[in-house]
Amino acid sequence: MARIYISLGSNINKRTNLLNGLHALQAHFGELNHSSVYESEAVGFNGSNFYNSVAGADTDLSLEQVCKILKQIERDNGRTPQDKKFSPRTLDLDLLFYDDVICQTPAQIPRDEITKNAFVLWPLYEIAPDFFHPVANATIEQLWQDYDKSKQNLWKVTIE
Repeated sequence: MARIYISLGSNINKRTNLLNGLHALQAHFGELNHSSVYESEAVGFNGSNFYNSVAGADTDLSLEQVCKILKQIERDNGRTPQDKKFSPRTLDLDLLFYDDVICQTPAQIPRDEITKNAFVLWPLYEIAPDFFHPVANATIEQLWQDYDKSKQNLWKVTIE
């Protein structure tokens, strides 16, 4: 059984798409540990604000199977392979951790964004403060405490 953490983000019809993503994750992985939802400005491009959160789950699926499921959920919610990296998103699902695996294929695990973006690190800290980041060699709580919180503005929102 592997412990996984997935970031969710949307800035197109963001409430609906984030909820659709959560429901799809529950359908595939069962009970989720879900953070609060945070709103933040777009990073890397000019665009409307994003809703972001993080979900944790346990799974017997392989890393490859999890990645395929996440891509399918994105496609089911209007994401296309042609979407540019820094552009509006109907739904963005990124696998942050798959236990303590470190790899580049089929995805970068752990995701580089964990230590760079408050909209990933803060919700992850909320649900997994004791989880150990095998590359940064620190717990999520330590990473959040050391993070320069003046770099990005974000705030909690209620979507349900």
